[in-house]
Amino acid sequence: MNKKHHHSRNILLPSIEGGVRGRVFFLLLCLLACTALTGRAQGDASHPRPITLEEAILTARTQSVDAAVALNELKTAYWEYRTHRADLLPEMSLSASLPSYNKRYNSYQQEDGSYTFVRNNYLGMNGALAINQKIWPTGGTLSLQTSLDYMKQLTGDRTERYMSVPVALQLSQPIFGVNSVKWDRRIEPVRYAEAKAAFLSATEEVTMSTINYFFNLLLARENVSIARQNLDNARKLHEVAKAKRRMGQISENDLLQLELNVLNAQSALTENESTMKSHMFKLRSFLGWNEQEELEPVLPDTIPGTLLEYNQVLQKALENNSFVHNIRRRQLEADYQVAKARGNRRQITLFAQVGYTGTDRTMDGAYDRLLDNQVVEVGFNIPLVDWGKRRGQVKVAESNREVTASRLRQESMNFNQNLFILVEQYNNQRAQLDIAREADRIAQRRYHTNVETFLIGRISTLDLNDAQVSKDEARQKHITELFYYWYYYYQLRSLTLWDFDKQTGIDADFEAIVKGR
Repeated sequence: MNKKHHHSRNILLPSIEGGVRGRVFFLLLCLLACTALTGRAQGDASHPRPITLEEAILTARTQSVDAAVALNELKTAYWEYRTHRADLLPEMSLSASLPSYNKRYNSYQQEDGSYTFVRNNYLGMNGALAINQKIWPTGGTLSLQTSLDYMKQLTGDRTERYMSVPVALQLSQPIFGVNSVKWDRRIEPVRYAEAKAAFLSATEEVTMSTINYFFNLLLARENVSIARQNLDNARKLHEVAKAKRRMGQISENDLLQLELNVLNAQSALTENESTMKSHMFKLRSFLGWNEQEELEPVLPDTIPGTLLEYNQVLQKALENNSFVHNIRRRQLEADYQVAKARGNRRQITLFAQVGYTGTDRTMDGAYDRLLDNQVVEVGFNIPLVDWGKRRGQVKVAESNREVTASRLRQESMNFNQNLFILVEQYNNQRAQLDIAREADRIAQRRYHTNVETFLIGRISTLDLNDAQVSKDEARQKHITELFYYWYYYYQLRSLTLWDFDKQTGIDADFEAIVKGR
């Protein structure tokens, strides 16, 4: 096939006469005029909305479903931490029964030890005000209480009685058990710091998803533009080829090949238009925009960032990434499980109460002639024979801690390794992008040169098709390399929570975000 092309080209080129050259030149002028008109018509056909990458990122961070999910997760973590902080503060509570009416039989033990039932019919009321405070160093609870009880018999002498406890101080203190308050104070701040860092990383991941959708649409629109241009060029070249065939300047095989190129270009345009609509729908849906709006992504003319050093990136990641807080939290939780298992081997609780109490037929009298009100209890539960159950629970907790420590070491190594690879990919991507940009420029020039050369009959359709394929692939690779550069950059931002352009940390007013200010 190649031999036939070369043979026919060598025979036909010398046979071109001056009149034929003039007609071909006139035909080329007509084709150039048609091209200009076609380009002008396409420019006026529709008015899609241009959208820059920065605009898409800003919209996604405020309107996308992913951003809403990240915000709700932050709100959950925020209120959990607020609940933890409130649990450490004094709590005031009021309890009361207003009223309590009883009319029933109650058991009563007589002097000889036998029981009988007596009928009661009385009205009672009681109220108590208490202030409770957890003791952080020991894990106990200290309470300050005051209460008043009232009871009135509704039958018999119908007497009224009041009992007051003006002040009572209570202490409930576990001994040898695990201090849950102390462990919560160590774990919960780390958990909340992890959640805040995870929110910032999730925001950067929303940006990464936006970049993905944006460049998918950008590449799809570019493919449609390429397909339209190829179809337009294929039709024009086919018309030229038919004229040249009538003049005997090309073979029938070349003419059929150009006709086949027209059909292939039509098929490629239809397929690329369908792909573009799909990617446009995905981007609009992600941004939460009107489904009828046609978007035209604008190719970014600048690129962010500079070359990075791995040690600097690793330092920022270890300072800011949620993974570091995650490791610390899981270590603490594993230690807490061991401490809890050890504390469950024996349980001893101290309860003490000191205060005053009084009783009288009147409310004022119940606060006179007060007497001591003291209670001291020490309760314990120490298993004598449990067949090693609690000791086994301690061993299980210790083994789980070792497993967790091993996993955390492996995850840390993987994190550092993946970060190193990402830094290398990002630094290399700048060179890849420069090469792709230059290859795109050269491929465009080569294709236009080959079209002109084909029109004067100096190359075959195979050479022309090869130039077209190279042009299309170079353009696609240019956009793809640009996508990877932006994607790697924001992936590094999500891992380090550091803005490498401004050399500042990525932070936010979390309380204002949660409360919608």
